Amino acid sequence: MQNEAILIVDDERKMAVVLEAAFEEDGYVVTIAGGGEDALAKFRQNPVPLVITDLKMPDISGIELLSKIKKLSPETEVILMTAYATAQTAVEAMKGGAFDYVIKPFSLDELKTKALHVFEKKRLENRTRELEIELKQRGTLENMIGHSGAMQTVYKMIQKVAPKDATVLIMGESGTGKELVARAVHNLSRRKEAPFVAINCAAFPENLLESELFGFEKGAFTGADRRKLGHFEMAGEGTIFLDEIGEISLAMQVKLLRVLQNRQMMRLGGTENLAMKARVLTATNRNLDEMIKDGSFREDLYYRINVFPIVVPPLRKRAEDIPDLVSHFLKKYGETAEIKKEALQKLQQYDWPGNVRELENVIERVLIMAGSEPVTVDDLPSYLQEEKETPTLFDIPEEGIVLDDLEKKLIEKAIAKAGGNKSHAAKLLGITRRKLYSMMERFGVLPK
Repeated sequence: MQNEAILIVDDERKMAVVLEAAFEEDGYVVTIAGGGEDALAKFRQNPVPLVITDLKMPDISGIELLSKIKKLSPETEVILMTAYATAQTAVEAMKGGAFDYVIKPFSLDELKTKALHVFEKKRLENRTRELEIELKQRGTLENMIGHSGAMQTVYKMIQKVAPKDATVLIMGESGTGKELVARAVHNLSRRKEAPFVAINCAAFPENLLESELFGFEKGAFTGADRRKLGHFEMAGEGTIFLDEIGEISLAMQVKLLRVLQNRQMMRLGGTENLAMKARVLTATNRNLDEMIKDGSFREDLYYRINVFPIVVPPLRKRAEDIPDLVSHFLKKYGETAEIKKEALQKLQQYDWPGNVRELENVIERVLIMAGSEPVTVDDLPSYLQEEKETPTLFDIPEEGIVLDDLEKKLIEKAIAKAGGNKSHAAKLLGITRRKLYSMMERFGVLPK
């Protein structure tokens, strides 16, 4: 069944052709039929989500067609057009399962609005079904792996805050599993049957992020050929998860703050305030305290989102969880795959700047290398096979050193060790990411 296709049924061909042109102009896929029997034949061949049909036709009536369409495809919506509207007709149509009806003569805008409501309803229903399937697959804390003290603390925090409606700020490095924490909070909450809608704020430029979050009305900007619901609306009374919130611009922070304070929003190009009913969870890998100091993050927004903070530890601080994680990923990608003790030890000795995500990628790769054999040290990437170096202090030679040259080399080494991850490189050097970028620019160190 095509997503946004319409079957228009009218024995007056001129009327059918006018409607066909009008809906095709809005981007719909349109088929026309000259009567009820013709419509049934075309519908059986190509079911569509919306049928717009005349009430009075020479072969079978619109009410009869409605009944037959609903038997063939209960999820298909039907809008009736009639010049003979009475209370009895309306009741009969709605009892038969019609979505709505229009009285001739009607304006094209009236009919288009009713059709738009059909497809908005369809999109929300489809999204809800997808999320219900996803929720059943995910469970609650089942996808969060680790028995370390650090993870036990995270589990306790999740269980304490989940039943409340408090806004949660989830902090941690990239790849630590912040979205898993957000999903666990949702799954253990009273909103678990409602949608969980996630958006990565860093994935969109500012103008697109605003339309993704708040939606837009038809004509709001060039290319806005129909209304679109934003993520806040799609979340309904469920949960919206704003990942990488530290990446949004100051202008966008103001708009988001207004929504969180007033619990109201407005689509781009709209004039109507809409209630925001979703619970808000946010996450970041940035140091928001530092960002507030340098003026790149609003303090009032920080206090609004940081009602209940949860810090997800990096993998290097819970190395005792690595065997459990490795076992999980071996089952995920290799079913009965095994790993030799020496190889597992190598995995436990590594710092994992990319955290759990990096570990998962490595396991998927080594299983390809090992084939049907147990994973050995030789199957690991070369950087994991190397012996871990112990850092040592160095002496200053008699001729002295050039401090700038030393700092530049340390920056280059830290970036290389972190695999290009600037956040991790900054942590290795004990400085902020902003300070690292400043020093890179000063010494002419090119981003990798």
